[in-house]
Amino acid sequence: MSRGFKEDFFHLLKMLKSGEHFAFSRFSDGETCVMRNEKLVLASDHVQVGETMHEFGYSADDHKEFIPEKHGFVREALIEAFKYQKENYFVGAGCGNCTCHIKDDIPMLEEMRPGDDVHWTSPNLLVNSNYPLFLNHFVPTFKQKKVVMICSKDGSLEKLPFEPVKDFRVGKNCIVNDHHLIDEIKEWIKEKDVKDHVFLFSASSLSEILIHQLFDFSSQNTYIDIGTTLHYHLDLGIERDYLRAYWNGIPLPDLYKDCN
Repeated sequence: MSRGFKEDFFHLLKMLKSGEHFAFSRFSDGETCVMRNEKLVLASDHVQVGETMHEFGYSADDHKEFIPEKHGFVREALIEAFKYQKENYFVGAGCGNCTCHIKDDIPMLEEMRPGDDVHWTSPNLLVNSNYPLFLNHFVPTFKQKKVVMICSKDGSLEKLPFEPVKDFRVGKNCIVNDHHLIDEIKEWIKEKDVKDHVFLFSASSLSEILIHQLFDFSSQNTYIDIGTTLHYHLDLGIERDYLRAYWNGIPLPDLYKDCN
């Protein structure tokens, strides 16, 4: 894709509405940190990226820990997911004039995935200034689809504006602990002959691994990494600036930010 932030958003929306199956996977700064094989810790009171410590934190649902010496299988799975190429398998991996933390990783990513601009777009496609569009266009479309949720075990489905036909749950540090879902979801798809469903993933970096494995297994469904976009509806934390700006009416710049 890579026609533009809004154009790519509406391209995926058109595919979703028409029933044309696709996968959208997001490789942002957390994923690229793991792919660089650097330590990553998201805790309540701090964030560590490589050797750099930040004095802010995230709610329990966003906690994660990647230790290179212990969790090399996660890095291998993410790299495999990023390199994977198939028709309608889109990766959000930074834009041409990227100002996000991921900008320094774009040369590494381009080397891993050469010559496929058609399937390359922004990891922020459903958030920031596109978030109101997501709520106003994607979410009503979900109401017309058979939706499968992959989300935190602490999330409540009661306030969702659509009713999932099935949900799979992840626990703490799911990027390390919940890889069993790969086989579990594949078995469910095979056993129930699942087709024309929309799978929505809110499972940190595990989302990318699952989307790759499942789209390769069955491309007769759609798989979308929705990140934290439905955290408000799931009664989970809304610490992300774009969520606080939208739901709490705080004038934070992320809600007005486009990718180029």
